[in-house]
Amino acid sequence: MSGALVARQERLLAVLAERGLGAMLVTSPANVRYLTGYVGSNGIAVIGGGGRVLITDSRYAVSATEQVQGAEVIVGRRDLLADVAAAVPGVAAGGALGIEADDLTLTRHERLVEMLPGVEMTSTRALVEELREIKDEAEIATMREAAAVVDRALETVLSGGLVGRTEREVAFALHGAMLAEGAQEPSFATIVAAGPRGARPHHVPGPDPIPAGTLVVIDMGAVVDGYCSDMTRTVATGPLTPKLTEIYAVCLEAQEAALAAAAPGMSGADLDAVARARIVAAGYGDAFGHGLGHGVGLVIHERPGVRPESSDALRAGMAITIEPGIYLEGEAGVRIEDLIVLREGGAELLSHTSKELRTVA
Repeated sequence: MSGALVARQERLLAVLAERGLGAMLVTSPANVRYLTGYVGSNGIAVIGGGGRVLITDSRYAVSATEQVQGAEVIVGRRDLLADVAAAVPGVAAGGALGIEADDLTLTRHERLVEMLPGVEMTSTRALVEELREIKDEAEIATMREAAAVVDRALETVLSGGLVGRTEREVAFALHGAMLAEGAQEPSFATIVAAGPRGARPHHVPGPDPIPAGTLVVIDMGAVVDGYCSDMTRTVATGPLTPKLTEIYAVCLEAQEAALAAAAPGMSGADLDAVARARIVAAGYGDAFGHGLGHGVGLVIHERPGVRPESSDALRAGMAITIEPGIYLEGEAGVRIEDLIVLREGGAELLSHTSKELRTVA
């Protein structure tokens, strides 16, 4: 990993040079980890032409030394800003300092301005996030395992049945199964939504028993070595009405069409349109309100966006979700989601749980 981390730092330095910046102040935890390997909760990286440092406090002195590659570890005070201010002039080597405008608070920015009166500061947006969009093979391998953890955990829990168990009980069981399969933690709060509650895309699992004869939406993800996975499957708990059978078939057709079409060179909006057109043609366009997908990596929702308004260009090496849904208020919902990696020849599927409509009593 050390070579990969140094290569990431070098790519960042090239971008900084293009923008006329002497250094970058990296405060987003995901970006700090991506560039240096540091995993703690209190760390700031300064990457520049004059050096590369990771500043943390004494709680992380040992772990930071073990984790960080390609940068000097400075153990400072818990607040960190004074130590950052002391390090910046040497690292920036007289150049301007880029700051992460989407992460650094106004209060902390104001304090840095006071501490660094002679240093020009420039706001940047999504500079490191753009580097993170393209995953290297080591990242993809980790995400492949995170997806496999979810495949295995879901099968374990479904084998115990659903009918009569509460949504909350099933969600807790999925959480435990992912940990047992090797996850560090879930990558987001697991969604288990039965019957009419399935029409709420981000439903919070509740205490009601799951009934027979309906659809259950299960959306789950695992974190392995910092990287996330994301998968949704919808299962039946008994014989369904013709309408519920229909919306499942429509959603699956849309999802598989988007998987077949996904390739570098498209925009996020282009790919969204492939699935959306099929749902609209079936008469359920108004029941698909969210975007088709999103990037996944060190955080569960990252660039690029795959939705109607997205102009993000899809490129080889991006990891994205394909997750159309149909939500009928007061009746039920269906969502089918896979995690894929875009390749030059199309898409590599990371999620492998069957999408054939399954009945779990």
